[in-house]
Amino acid sequence: MKITIEKDLVELSPENEQEKADLEKLWRLTVDCAGFNKKIVPIGEYIPQKNNCARFVIEGLPTDAVQDMPDPQ
Repeated sequence: MKITIEKDLVELSPENEQEKADLEKLWRLTVDCAGFNKKIVPIGEYIPQKNNCARFVIEGLPTDAVQDMPDPQ
């Protein structure tokens, strides 16, 4: 996944089919055309020398929303 940051804009560009499907799923979870979009908020810490993973939580997302969502095709 390529990440580009320009001022307050973050752009995610998938580099393979799995990343494309994952980004589409993230988009569907966070964007609500008829209501309020959800926020992605960082949690914990990101120290590359310690852990190669940055974690985020989607605010306002019911905990069962991910299991109920079909995979993008």
